[in-house]
Amino acid sequence: MPEGPSLVILKELAKPFEGRTIAEAHGNSTTVPYDELPGQPILSVRTWGKHFLIELPLFSLRVHFLMFGSYRIDERKEHSPPRLSLAFEEGGELNFYTCSIRTIDGDLNEAYEWQADVMADEWKPAVALKKLRAMPDTLACDALLDQTVFSGVGNIIKNEVLFRLKIHPLSTIGALPATKLRELVKQARQYSFEFLEWKKAFVLKQHWLAHTKRICPRCNIAFHKGHLGKTKRRSFWCEKCQKRYE
Repeated sequence: MPEGPSLVILKELAKPFEGRTIAEAHGNSTTVPYDELPGQPILSVRTWGKHFLIELPLFSLRVHFLMFGSYRIDERKEHSPPRLSLAFEEGGELNFYTCSIRTIDGDLNEAYEWQADVMADEWKPAVALKKLRAMPDTLACDALLDQTVFSGVGNIIKNEVLFRLKIHPLSTIGALPATKLRELVKQARQYSFEFLEWKKAFVLKQHWLAHTKRICPRCNIAFHKGHLGKTKRRSFWCEKCQKRYE
């Protein structure tokens, strides 16, 4: 599943399509009113967490890439029908595959809480802290994946942040010392921007210290791994250097 930083890269690549007018639209998504799209100009392309947003005069299109979604700009995937394909009067096309497409009515600023997006200029760490303090029994591995708190944080960022802060994924939020809780909020955003830089430089995996790894680089012992918490996403952790707060 693409995480917030990867969607920011898509937004930057799709920025030149702002102002272009849709000439043709088709796909196999059953939720898109394709006949209403031709003639509509793209007002803006935006992201909120793991959502890619195409703002149009009548409504907006929300693209969620789920686990295996992908896109192509000015090219198409062979032998794979798009969920949504947009061609433009000025030239160029956007194609989205194996993803969920929804329409959003009304103002996007009312539909989304931008201050929850770890990649957004509007990000408010104090708001994230307040939300975390209201969920003391939540596991750290679940809290980082809660999109109402950390929109855009995914499993890679979760594992790397917890390892960086030496926090066991089964720690409860209410048991974390105040300094650790503040660090958790800070690193969720900081690591996301580091992720963005590494992804653009094609060196992201070279910087992974815990995610999908077998040996702890600090302790030189085997990592534990398991599908933890309510989210049941894969976690990788060291029982020696990652403290369990409970």
